[in-house]
Amino acid sequence: MALNPQLFGNGMPVPFVNEMFVLHRDGVEFEIDKIPGTHGGKVKAKGTIYLSNIRMVFVVNKPVGDFISFDIPLLFVRDEKFNQPIFYCNNISGQVEPVVPDDQHRALYSTHSFKIIFKEGGCGTFVPLFLNLIASVRRYNQQFAHPSPDSSSQLDPLLAAQTPVDEMMRHAYVDPNDPTKIFLQQPTPDCQLRRRAYHSQPPESSI
Repeated sequence: MALNPQLFGNGMPVPFVNEMFVLHRDGVEFEIDKIPGTHGGKVKAKGTIYLSNIRMVFVVNKPVGDFISFDIPLLFVRDEKFNQPIFYCNNISGQVEPVVPDDQHRALYSTHSFKIIFKEGGCGTFVPLFLNLIASVRRYNQQFAHPSPDSSSQLDPLLAAQTPVDEMMRHAYVDPNDPTKIFLQQPTPDCQLRRRAYHSQPPESSI
């Protein structure tokens, strides 16, 4: 994970090189734990989820203290589950490993538990795309990458950019009860602005 990733003025996440945005979904509630500087370490907020071939980014409607957005690399997600409780909203729960800087030790960073709660409309478009994308990222990583077996900190989250998602997008099912919006073309507030690494400072030009 990465707290408060870089955003454009309209709230859209600043993309990485080779990042392809798949969809965005308004009107979700997001829960995350172990956030420094928050009461009890937990944050619950309403906002928008962006899903790409690399990550999922939650952007709040209104800041909660210093919490504005949260970046979840798909390669670092674990134990994801789609829940359909009888007396509560459908939701996705899971865990995400931290993005550890190269010069710091993994033991200093905690694994986060998260939940995405669908309070406004269905989720028949979002959930299959999310689960299929996670599965595709893992298959690609197992086939082509050779990470250290004992720590996700050795993985580069941007490896997911190489995952082939075009075919999946062409055959995506669109649920009319789900307000999720699929990107038919890539949003480019500034086509030259791209991030190159999770730990880079200001966004760099890809040219």
